[in-house]
Amino acid sequence: MGLIGVIALGLNIPLGYLREGHRKYSLAWFVYIHLSIPLIAYLRIANHITSWFIPFFLLCAVAGQIVGGRFRRGEDTGAG
Repeated sequence: MGLIGVIALGLNIPLGYLREGHRKYSLAWFVYIHLSIPLIAYLRIANHITSWFIPFFLLCAVAGQIVGGRFRRGEDTGAG
C-alpha cells in the first residue's frame, strides 16, 4: 500500500510541474491532473487493495501535484 502511495506521489510531481505551465481548466491542464489515475487504480486492483485506501492514494496524488506546481512557480519567479 505504501509503495502505491509513493508511486502516486512520484508520478504526480512531474505532472504537477507540467500542469502549472498551462491555462487553468484547459484540456492539457485537465489531462495532467487525471493522467495518473488509471495506473494508480490498476495497481490498487492488481494488488487486491480495498477501496478504503483510495482517499490515501488521492491525497498522495494531490500532494504530488502541489509539489510539482510549486516547484515550477518557484522556477518561474527566479527564486531558489
